[in-house]
Amino acid sequence: MKSAEWGSYEDAPRLVTDVPGPESLKMLADQDRYETASRTYTSVFKIGVSRARGSTIEDVDGNRFIDFFSGVSVINLGHGFPPVRNAIRDQLDRVVHINEMPTETRMNFLKAFNSTLPAGLKDRSKTMFTVTGAEACETAIELARHVTGRKTIVAFSGSYHGVSGEIISATSNPHYRGYAGIGLRDIAYIPYPYAYRFPFHVKKEDMSAYVGDMLRHMISDPYAGPGEIGGVIVEPIQGEGGYVVPPDDFLPAIREITQEHDVPLILDEVQSGVGRSGKIWASEYTKVSPDIMCVSKSIGEGIPISMIAYRNEYDEKLPPGFHLGTYRGNPLGMAAGNATLNYLRDSSVLQNVRSNGSHILKRLEEFAQDNSYIGEVRGRGYMIAMEMVDDPATKKPGTRRAARIKEYMFRHGVLMHTCGHYSNVLRFMAPLTIEPDLADRGIDILGDALKEVQ
Repeated sequence: MKSAEWGSYEDAPRLVTDVPGPESLKMLADQDRYETASRTYTSVFKIGVSRARGSTIEDVDGNRFIDFFSGVSVINLGHGFPPVRNAIRDQLDRVVHINEMPTETRMNFLKAFNSTLPAGLKDRSKTMFTVTGAEACETAIELARHVTGRKTIVAFSGSYHGVSGEIISATSNPHYRGYAGIGLRDIAYIPYPYAYRFPFHVKKEDMSAYVGDMLRHMISDPYAGPGEIGGVIVEPIQGEGGYVVPPDDFLPAIREITQEHDVPLILDEVQSGVGRSGKIWASEYTKVSPDIMCVSKSIGEGIPISMIAYRNEYDEKLPPGFHLGTYRGNPLGMAAGNATLNYLRDSSVLQNVRSNGSHILKRLEEFAQDNSYIGEVRGRGYMIAMEMVDDPATKKPGTRRAARIKEYMFRHGVLMHTCGHYSNVLRFMAPLTIEPDLADRGIDILGDALKEVQ
C-alpha cells in the first residue's frame, strides 16, 4: 500500500550528521539519567527517535534509517499504516478501556481472529486475552497443565517463549533464569531440528523422526525421567533461536505423537504469526492445527495485546477467574488487530512477502557464494537469517563479526538486529509492506558491510 499520505521516506537512508548525532546524544544521556541501565536496544541503536513512516525511521537529528527491525517484528504492517491508524483513532473516540464486557470492536476482532485460525481451531475454539507474548505462553502452559493434570512441559533447545513468570523456564537461554533467580520448573528440553547445528549425527532428512522418537520416549516411558507430560510447546519457526526453519515433516510428526498420547500441542506464533512467514500463521505451511495457539507482537501493531486460542472442550474444565488481568483485551489493541487481520486476509500483501522474501533470500545466498564467513542462509517469508561464522570448517560462531556488520549498517542508515544461540545470526524482519526498492537498498548496504568485515 503506497499513497501520497503514507509510505516510507523515499530518501532513506539519509545521514545529515554522524550517528549518533548531537541531539540524539543529549536524549540518550537524559535516558541514562532516568531509566534503567539494563536496556539492550539502545546499546545497538543509539538514536533518539522523532517519527517513523512505513519502513523508515527519522531521528531527532534529521537522519533517516531503513527499518529492518520492526520493533522485533511488532510493526508488521509498517509505521503509521493507515487502516490501523484510523482504526485506533476511531476507537479512541469510543472507549479506551473496559473489562471483559462486549463491545462492537471486541466482537469484530473475535470473529476476524476466528476466521483466520488453523482448521482444527476455526469455529472449534475459544479465545482468552492476555497482554504480552510471555503472558500468552505462560497461560498456555497453565491451561495445558490444568486440563491434563500433568505438570511437565516439553520445550525445545533454542526456544524463546518469554522472560517473565513461570514461562522463563521454557525459554532455553539459561541467563534469563539466572537474572530472575528461577531454576528449571517442570520443563524438559529436546533438540529443535536445526540442521546447521543439530547436535547428533543424523541425516537432515532423518532429523524430524529422530526428534520425534525422543519425544515419544519421553511421553510413553514412565522411567524416561521428566515425569508425566502435560504439554509440548514449540515455535513453528524459531525466532530468537536464529530464525530456524524446521523440515516440513517436523510439525506433522510432533502433532501425530501428541495426538497419539493425548498431550496438548501448543504452537507459539508470537513472532512467526500475523504474516511474518508469508502466511498469516506459519503453521499453515504444514497444515498442522494445535490444541493451543499463542499470539502477540504484531497483532496489535504496537498496542500491547495478546491471546491464546484453544480447543472448545478445554473451556469446560475452566473455573471462573482461571486467568485474570486488568489490561487483558485492550480495545485499542483489538481495533488495531481487526484492521491488521482484515488487511492480511483481503489484500495481496502475503503473496508479496513470499515473492519478495524469495528475492531477498536469493540475494543473501549470492553473498554467501563470495563470503566463506556466511555459514548458512535460511528463511521463509520475511523471517530471513544469515548465520555468521569465524571458521566455516568448524562452524565457530562469528558473534563479533555479526556485531560489526550490525554496527556498520547502523552507521550507514539501516537498523538490523541479531539473534541465535551465539548472537551470530543477522535477521531480516522488515515490515511486510516495505517497498521492494527500499529493501534492495538496505540489502546493498548489507553487502557493503560484509565486504568491510571480511
